[in-house]
Amino acid sequence: MTEATKPVLQKPPGYKDPNAPISTAPKPQIRKQPLPPSFQPKRKRHGCCRICCCFFCIFLLLLIVLIAAAGALFYLWFDPKLPIYRLQSIQFPRFNISVTSDGTYLDSQTVVRLEAKNPNRKKITFYYDESEVRMTVGNDVDLGSVSIPRFTQAKQNITALKFATQVKHALIDDGEGLKLKAQFRSKSMLVRVEVRTRFGVGVEKLTLGKLAVNVLCGGVTLKDLSAGNTPQCTVNLFKWINIR
Repeated sequence: MTEATKPVLQKPPGYKDPNAPISTAPKPQIRKQPLPPSFQPKRKRHGCCRICCCFFCIFLLLLIVLIAAAGALFYLWFDPKLPIYRLQSIQFPRFNISVTSDGTYLDSQTVVRLEAKNPNRKKITFYYDESEVRMTVGNDVDLGSVSIPRFTQAKQNITALKFATQVKHALIDDGEGLKLKAQFRSKSMLVRVEVRTRFGVGVEKLTLGKLAVNVLCGGVTLKDLSAGNTPQCTVNLFKWINIR
């Protein structure tokens, strides 16, 4: 007698056999899409930049050489020289120091003669703007200021500049006042003249730009001036170059 066949049980939906091998599905491959032309990096044109830089450097070097050569030819041909200034004389029609209970006061009047010379032999002309002159003595005691009108100097020209300054009832230091009073009597008082001006240079029919200068005439006593000594003044350029 044969055994009856057992019915096969149906697996419920979603059933997973724990003994079945685990299969891994392959990952889908992502294809790279090409970038549009506007987003693609542009190649740098190093060659053009280097060529332009080389041409610019060569042009700049040639320009410097031409300017230096022109300056050397100008200097050799014209032999330009700066103007020369000399302090000729200082006179004191009035110099009075009064000591009072409320302070020491100075009353002064000076007449100064300054000489400006254009030493150039060829056609180099100096054009001066209006100049400001300041007179001091001792420890920077002010004796007044005055303006000098503009003037022109041709080659080998000597111009005498005469001007007067004055101060009235100016309060000064007591010790400085006594010192100046004694130095004025002995003619050992140091006097200083400072001229601030601008002058331009004319070569033939060409006029160059104007340059600001300070002319410093100092370190001389009244005794030296009365003896006929005429010291040459110092020309100050750009506030740090002194030429004498």
